[in-house]
Amino acid sequence: MYDIIINPIAGKGKSIKAYAMVESELTKRGITYTAHFTKRKNHASQIVAELNSRDKHTNLIVMGGDGTYNETLNGITDFAKITVGFIPCGTGNDFVRPLKLPKNPIDNLKIILDGKSRYLDFIALDEKRALNCAGAGMDVDILLRYAKIKFFKGKLKYYIALLQSLINLKFHKMELTIDGETQVREVFIMAIANGTHIGGGMPISPRSKLDDKMLDLVIINRVPKAKVIPLLLKFLKGKHIDEPCTECHSGKEFFIRMLSEDGVSLKTQVDGEVFDSCTLNCKIVSDTLHIFTN
Repeated sequence: MYDIIINPIAGKGKSIKAYAMVESELTKRGITYTAHFTKRKNHASQIVAELNSRDKHTNLIVMGGDGTYNETLNGITDFAKITVGFIPCGTGNDFVRPLKLPKNPIDNLKIILDGKSRYLDFIALDEKRALNCAGAGMDVDILLRYAKIKFFKGKLKYYIALLQSLINLKFHKMELTIDGETQVREVFIMAIANGTHIGGGMPISPRSKLDDKMLDLVIINRVPKAKVIPLLLKFLKGKHIDEPCTECHSGKEFFIRMLSEDGVSLKTQVDGEVFDSCTLNCKIVSDTLHIFTN
């Protein structure tokens, strides 16, 4: 028995087409399942909590994008009673990139039905959890502009927001606690990463692993504005990691505080969702989240 969560608007309808394929395959195999379609923001969390409250173990298939995966994680109330499988149907699918899942939904389904599983790490924050990445700086600027663009979709919309952010470029001052030592930086972008990519394919932390029981803190410090475009071109290939302006740290816990800027509301992002919060208190959680894997 499987429960399936489908976000019907993920990937501009990609999830609906994928679900039709999955439904057909399960029916052909005579495998029982129950489908749950999300209808609003955070509905996936509610569905997962209800399923997880049952006495029996839940084998869950999630068909959506990074937002649906995040809601799924935050809905779990008893990790010992649930195993999660992912069939990527979003636009960016950043979180699952390191898993190197097949593009064909049926191939993904077969991995889940084979029943092999392992643990993945995730990030615990003060009041929420994240699978992929928490951060601040230019990525938040881009996400805020992305939300305001109405006439474009997908990656084009993201690149327009990126261009707008470059035109209105600003650096952000923040306080970081690393290995018990507090330091101040003026940064272009900062990410506390469990996964490797953000923004629909930008490898912010290409060396990260989803099961190494560590977080990776990537900081791109302030650079002369003339060097921003060349730096971004390297960023697109993950080569920013070796630049002198980039710092990389590994650890089990990081604390970040955005410092006040005149007339600017301090914001951070968690798995691509922007929050009115000036702090990120992130800890790694291991050997807890069980997923189907190849």
